[in-house]
Amino acid sequence: MPIEGLGVFRVDDQEVAAKSVQVAIRSGYRLIDTAAIYQNETGVGQGIKAVLEETDLSREDLFITSKVWNADQGYDATLKAYQESLTKLGLDYLDLYLIHWPVAGKYKDTWRAMEQLYKEGKVRAIGVSNFQIHHLEDLLKDAEVTPVVNQVERHPRLTQEPLKDYCEQHGIRLEAWAPLMVGELLQNETIQGIAKKYGKSTAQIILRWHVQGGVIAIPKSVNEGRIQENGQIVDFELSAEDMAAINALNQDHRTGPDPDTFDF
Repeated sequence: MPIEGLGVFRVDDQEVAAKSVQVAIRSGYRLIDTAAIYQNETGVGQGIKAVLEETDLSREDLFITSKVWNADQGYDATLKAYQESLTKLGLDYLDLYLIHWPVAGKYKDTWRAMEQLYKEGKVRAIGVSNFQIHHLEDLLKDAEVTPVVNQVERHPRLTQEPLKDYCEQHGIRLEAWAPLMVGELLQNETIQGIAKKYGKSTAQIILRWHVQGGVIAIPKSVNEGRIQENGQIVDFELSAEDMAAINALNQDHRTGPDPDTFDF
């Protein structure tokens, strides 16, 4: 799985979604992250198809993720939802399928369906999203397959260190949505100072902090320049001191819903 990808949350215009995907893949991205609830799987699929037709890339070169929405959780509903996502994307398989939120009383049955999809070879890997430690502990009591990924809100104001440690101990890779805190950290003085030191943008410093710490990042953008800039984070390395300075910005502050109190 690539260490960085393009997220398309709130990109509900199919043409814009398709163009963003094309720009990202042409710029070197190989991971594209969408979800049924984003209502842009059709556009994402169109973007993927266009790039594959105009380049020498093959489907196997890409890593495509989608997620089962809360209303579609449960064993049979999940199997149906997966097929609907594949149809909209125009793909034969997904590289990664995630449970979008830990819906109480349903996520275990949802996981059984995802395990079935995995065993049948219809998806290359399965994981979860927005799961806290106690959700993971509950899921693992009965799971036959351990989630490979837990995609959660994470940024320098919400470092989620206990969750990150737990996931690492159980072979689960942490993946960050809202890795730039929806842009709220781009003017942070500490990060700006570090950015000046390396001759990089604040976004590049934050994204490098994620991946250097072993966390996959999926920044969202529809701007061609920003998509390209966000992908240019492999040609430098942050010092231990700078990593620690960014870690110290943590305030356990969420911009999105709390997985323990969400009601949708």
